[in-house]
Amino acid sequence: MKIPRSTLEQWQVLQAIVECGGYAQAAEALHRSQSSVSYMVAKLQEQLGVELLEIDGRRARLTQNGTALLAKARELLGDAFQLEQLATSLAEGWEPQVSIAVDSLFPVELLVQVLRDFEPWAKHTRVNLEETVLSGSEDALVEQRVDIAIASRIPSGFLGDVLMDIEFIAVAHPCHALHELGRELEVEDLGRNLHIVVRDSGTLNPRDHGWLSSNQRWTVTSPHTRLEMICNGLGFGWLPEHKIRTQLEQGLLKPLPLRVGQRRKLSLSLIVANPEVAGPATCRLANLIRKVVKDGIVHRPLCG
Repeated sequence: MKIPRSTLEQWQVLQAIVECGGYAQAAEALHRSQSSVSYMVAKLQEQLGVELLEIDGRRARLTQNGTALLAKARELLGDAFQLEQLATSLAEGWEPQVSIAVDSLFPVELLVQVLRDFEPWAKHTRVNLEETVLSGSEDALVEQRVDIAIASRIPSGFLGDVLMDIEFIAVAHPCHALHELGRELEVEDLGRNLHIVVRDSGTLNPRDHGWLSSNQRWTVTSPHTRLEMICNGLGFGWLPEHKIRTQLEQGLLKPLPLRVGQRRKLSLSLIVANPEVAGPATCRLANLIRKVVKDGIVHRPLCG
């Protein structure tokens, strides 16, 4: 059995020197003496037979070989930290907190059912719920703010499963000018009317899902505000059908008779940020989301 000549501790010291800008700064950050930091890097270079650092003024910089080797070492350090997190999770049982980002398109009644089913299992686990629009859930995953996300797109580096399809329908108030035309609508008709869209809550890779050909286009931050505006005759928009069933039944909204493109479809996916090290609370919550969506049954509590 081969035993590595270098240690994770040595690579961690090298990483600290690079990130902190020098031996003294790394020693302070690691709560070590500068001599021990210097010795560990010198020993690492001796063991490998490769120069890893060069001094540029007062800063220590990686050599070309050092850059390539540290990149791989960072992966190993990340794996080691994940291993320790898994051990901690197994030793302590359920996590003290589970964070979840949920796209605003996810049916709220299903979300409430998931949390209702989760609550008896999680007496000592706090739930941090972040409600997002468009790429907001992706940001939460990439920035490592959440353990679970329900998102309309799976960001690079993550894996997920499709939960459900969301259908959108172009609507306006029955008295809106578009309905008063009394015929099938064309692109040109939409372009002369106010289109109301919701702003992306993400900032890393924001998306623009609005229809861009309209001369008049207003952007709001709240899906509920957009719904109220359109229900009150101000503008048109493509709204998720499951969110507007009541308004359609009450006659507050009416589908636009578009010749093409009246309906759109988008998929929501469930993504566990780190499935290899996910604790029991995270796994339980993710499984409940899958079950509730699959069953599609909402049990309303009885008020006594």
